[in-house]
Amino acid sequence: MTKILRFLILFIFISTISWVLINYVGVEFGKTNFWDKHGLLFLIFITLFPRLTLFFSSIPFGGLFWWLGFIFAPRLLVAILATIVYWQQNPLLVTIAWLVALGGEASEKHFFINRPYKKRFALNRSQKPKQDKNVIDAEYTVIDENKSDR
Repeated sequence: MTKILRFLILFIFISTISWVLINYVGVEFGKTNFWDKHGLLFLIFITLFPRLTLFFSSIPFGGLFWWLGFIFAPRLLVAILATIVYWQQNPLLVTIAWLVALGGEASEKHFFINRPYKKRFALNRSQKPKQDKNVIDAEYTVIDENKSDR
């Protein structure tokens, strides 16, 4: 599936869930515009350093679920908070937040489980260590100078 198609499916999915929550469950999403309260620098920092930005910014915090999200999945917490506050004014920005959240959390977990140094130093005892490409493997013989050539 192409990335654009995945993006459209995610956008339609979030739109449908938001529509159901607004119309049938009675959840009120905020009507605040993201750009009225924050700028591009905040957007960059919340994407790259979600925990630090959540902790040191003016975003409301507290509650058990907030702290669980902060500790275990900060990008998902950012996407949920963005959906609740900015969905009606900035749905495209919220969808991008969900893409970053889902992709970032998955890639973090993938690289944490498959650490590169783990593979580099984990040498199976039955395997021969790999030779360095700059080392030449050679044999040598001792020549006795006292023997005369025949």
